[in-house]
Amino acid sequence: MKRWLPLVLFVVLVGFFARGLFLNPREVPSPFIGRMAPAFTLPLVGDANAAFSPADMKGRAWMLNVWAPWCVSCRQEHPILMQIAQSGRIPIVGLNWKDKDREAASLLARTGSPYVAVPEDLDGRIGIDYGVTGTPETYLIDQAGIVRLKHIGPISPEVWQRKFEPKLKELGA
Repeated sequence: MKRWLPLVLFVVLVGFFARGLFLNPREVPSPFIGRMAPAFTLPLVGDANAAFSPADMKGRAWMLNVWAPWCVSCRQEHPILMQIAQSGRIPIVGLNWKDKDREAASLLARTGSPYVAVPEDLDGRIGIDYGVTGTPETYLIDQAGIVRLKHIGPISPEVWQRKFEPKLKELGA
C-alpha cells in the first residue's frame, strides 16, 4: 500500500489541476453572495465635499459597478450601462477604482454618466473589501443591502439577459 500512496496522491492532484484549467475565471463563486454589502463612505468624483455610502441606497435594489477610466473593458460596457440607466429600472453606482478624480470626471463628461453617484476609491481599499480582482466588476445589491450577484468582466446584452434580468425579477425590481 505504501508504494501506491504517492501515485494515488499524484493522480488526485493532477485531477484537481486539470479541473481548474477548465473553470471560467468570470464564474468564480463569491463569498459575498448572500451577505451584507461592505459599508463605506467615500467622496464623490467632482465634489469632494459630498460623499456616498451604501446606506444611501437602503430600501432600493442597486448595482455597484467597479470601473476605471484606463480600463478598456469598462469602456466597452459603457453603452449597455447607459441603456440600463436610461431605462430607469435600477440605479447604478460607479466606484472609480484606483484612479484620479479629474480623469474619471473628464471621461464621464465626454461619454455621459450612467451612474447616480461616482465615489472614488483611490487607494483601492473598498475594492479589497468587495473582493475586486480587476475592472470591471459589477455587484447587484438588494433592498436590504445584501449582495445577490457578482459579475466579473464587462456586461454585455447577453450577460444582462442571462444573469441580471432573472435576479432583478426575483427582487421585484
